[in-house]
Amino acid sequence: MRINRRHWMVLCGATALTRPVLSAAFDHSHAAWSRLLKQQVLLQRGGQASQVHYAGFVAQRSELQSYLRQLSLVSQVQFDGFSRAQQMAFLINAYNAFTVELILTRYPDLKSIKDLGSFVQSPWKKKFFRLLGQERSLDEVEHEMIRAPGAFDDPRIHVAVVCASIGCPMLRNEAFV
Repeated sequence: MRINRRHWMVLCGATALTRPVLSAAFDHSHAAWSRLLKQQVLLQRGGQASQVHYAGFVAQRSELQSYLRQLSLVSQVQFDGFSRAQQMAFLINAYNAFTVELILTRYPDLKSIKDLGSFVQSPWKKKFFRLLGQERSLDEVEHEMIRAPGAFDDPRIHVAVVCASIGCPMLRNEAFV
């Protein structure tokens, strides 16, 4: 099969036009999540603690769910093409955002995230969202992806992953990038 010069130029032009669309498919600034956090997380004690305004998240739940859909649309192949820092930020933000979503499933009739579990299954082991093409639990994201030996090995993870329980780190009022 022979490709003439005109067809070659059209093919090259189409490839050049689609390449930016593919690479720009995911917003690595996590702007939508940052917007929500800035509005719904109040820093306290000079930034050493935070208070989450879950009623505000309820009011903006469609925006939260839109961000969660963006996360869920990322394939394993796309994720593998992210830089190491982008991968870590993606996973930490996903964990924190899906944790907020889990809380909202029973808010305001919830005293503790632990009430979302049962005697046989903690809320963190509950598979309730898709990430990188698979049904996932928060526990999987934290322990099998973020904290997996050799994955990131970054001690800052301990203060980044927020389990929405007393004794957990505070939720920042901005996304990780």
